[in-house]
Amino acid sequence: MPSSLMGNHPLDAPPGFSVVIPARYGSTRLPAKALADIAGMPMVCRVAKAAEASGARRVIVACDDQRILDACEAHGVVAELTSTEHPSGSDRVLEVVRREGLGSQEIVVNLQGDEPSMPSGAIRFLAERFSDREVSVATLVQHIETDSEFDNPNHVKVVVNSRNEAIYFSRSRIPYPRNPRPPGLRLWRHIGIYAFRVAALEDFVSLPPGAMEQTEALEQLRLIENGRKVHAYETPEPIPRGVDTPEDLEAARKRFVR
Repeated sequence: MPSSLMGNHPLDAPPGFSVVIPARYGSTRLPAKALADIAGMPMVCRVAKAAEASGARRVIVACDDQRILDACEAHGVVAELTSTEHPSGSDRVLEVVRREGLGSQEIVVNLQGDEPSMPSGAIRFLAERFSDREVSVATLVQHIETDSEFDNPNHVKVVVNSRNEAIYFSRSRIPYPRNPRPPGLRLWRHIGIYAFRVAALEDFVSLPPGAMEQTEALEQLRLIENGRKVHAYETPEPIPRGVDTPEDLEAARKRFVR
């Protein structure tokens, strides 16, 4: 089972970190998703406010459209326009990282712009895993509670080894329960947040997409395919699903109603 911190490695003091939130205007299932209203605030701004409360040194929305930039500025959120040609959110994050001049060993959290319910404590918890110098890429996982969640392709599953390293991510059921589930086996859902040392982010973006990534439409598989370690830690508190569908958006809105 993933633990809160992998042992037997040299530890530094908990590092400072930055959060960059990639946000694009286009979305096939939810047009202008980043600007969807959640209790009087655009979704991407809700995400940024949670990041600001995490203790990050800087929080920047990396957007591709003036309308997102304007909405962020109206709500006191720092945002920067990035290229409209980026193939992924990670490329968008890297553009901002380079512009800000972050050093190769600095920590940057890539927080998806459709995670309005991400607790600030979970963001900080992930960044603090980098006090272990063996960690260069990390993410969070959460226990799968129901069969419907396990079967849903919008819920990305992940298998994690005893060293807190992700073995594989999939939209399918993994591990496949050919026989009754052994006692103590826990199933894990991937959470939409990553953290990198800047050098590892540079390396990731330089790699070409592989067959597994393109098949599953999961960019984190690029790291697995190329032999890079992705550490995965159990979230310290429950995290609701991000917003991928209209139903997810309505559920997020209800969570912010006081």
